[in-house]
Amino acid sequence: MPTHPALTALQDRLTGALLLPEDPGYEAARQPWNLAIEQHPVAVATPADVDDLRALLRAAQESGMTLAVQPSGHGASGALNGAVVVRMSAFDELSLDLESGVATVGAGVRWGAIVAALEGTGWVAPAGTSPVVSVAGYTLGGGHSWFSRTGGLGSDNLRAAWVLRPDGTHERVDDDTDRDLMWALRGAGGLVGIVTALEIELVHAPDVWGANLTFDVADAPAVVRAVRDLAESAPASLNVFVNSMRMPDAPELPEQIRGRSFLTVQVLSTDGPEDELVDTVRRAGEVRREITGPTSPAALAAASNEPTEPTPGRGASMALSVLDDETIDALLEFRELPEHWPLMGIELRMLGGALDAPRRPGFASLESASWLLHALVPVIPGVPVEPGDASLVAFRELLAPSEAAQTVTTFLGPDQSLDRCGSAEDVARLRGVRSRVDPDGLLEEGRLPR
Repeated sequence: MPTHPALTALQDRLTGALLLPEDPGYEAARQPWNLAIEQHPVAVATPADVDDLRALLRAAQESGMTLAVQPSGHGASGALNGAVVVRMSAFDELSLDLESGVATVGAGVRWGAIVAALEGTGWVAPAGTSPVVSVAGYTLGGGHSWFSRTGGLGSDNLRAAWVLRPDGTHERVDDDTDRDLMWALRGAGGLVGIVTALEIELVHAPDVWGANLTFDVADAPAVVRAVRDLAESAPASLNVFVNSMRMPDAPELPEQIRGRSFLTVQVLSTDGPEDELVDTVRRAGEVRREITGPTSPAALAAASNEPTEPTPGRGASMALSVLDDETIDALLEFRELPEHWPLMGIELRMLGGALDAPRRPGFASLESASWLLHALVPVIPGVPVEPGDASLVAFRELLAPSEAAQTVTTFLGPDQSLDRCGSAEDVARLRGVRSRVDPDGLLEEGRLPR
């Protein structure tokens, strides 16, 4: 497909960069974070400022193309044919007001920078488990974090945003100036404007304490039940993740974990030690390894084992309304079936707490859910992807009877739309906001097809 003249002319006018398919560097620049997703945009832009963004909007209007803002490449879901991918790395402002607990963050900033800046301050960011995810992409997509039971979704903490509307207007928006737009930004932000900066409320956490308990897989049924029962009494200051890992029998792995299955319970308290609550889980099985004590978001990020470079991967996520004994047994039996060997990890996150009472109205919500689950299938060169894809389909089918009414955008699979994240009324409202602020369809439709 020939390059539209509007894009060719734009290369000379931008202060930042615009890479076309024939340009050196385009192949690397077009790749999303998940290399298993193939996207082939007509160009990749790295604007230097708001004037560059306005020029991109004008070019989109002239050419009939769309703009797909993808700050760090996370969240990619499609080929983006006919779209210009916009990277926001130049928008790197970061300022912290520790008296009021507010961060002002440019759209190109990644969570690792904020986590590092807040170390030792008594404040934490409502950040995801990966330090390389962009604050904007995560927050505008809902975003569930280590601190969500305490501080809510990432989108719940969005106080205001600096938005470039498709008509070229650049302004600070909050609930007083445009309540509907803010509602849409909290969960479906990329559809209704180009966000250049965000104002985010931090989470007060003066005494962060953690526990990491590892059990043999044989104890998994009792341990998962203990965690499930703990959810009924856990204070909002307590955040719990459960990880079921099955390691491949690969010679490059250490002997102690090669070919082994194990279950890890990770507990994080923002209000100091919670040994009494953790004991209810500790007593459910034989603890093979335990680490407890004071911790910090920086330590959590360092121990997350999240990839720091783009890598291929496949996964499936489900928000559950209940986690009863029948579902626990079915999930753990499914986990150990030989044909599901591609599933390296299944993670369960305890919901509730602040998630049940969002502080601000937004499209994203987990009020109807009690647990958030994610299954991970690594993509290994030379290994067929079909068995892993089949296991992910079976994972979804297994949990479908317990599925909650909605999930959040940051946990959607590549094949899922925003219909999974809200009621029919919510989706209709979102379409109405998009039609008002982007009547010409200059922004990529993303997960809400026009």
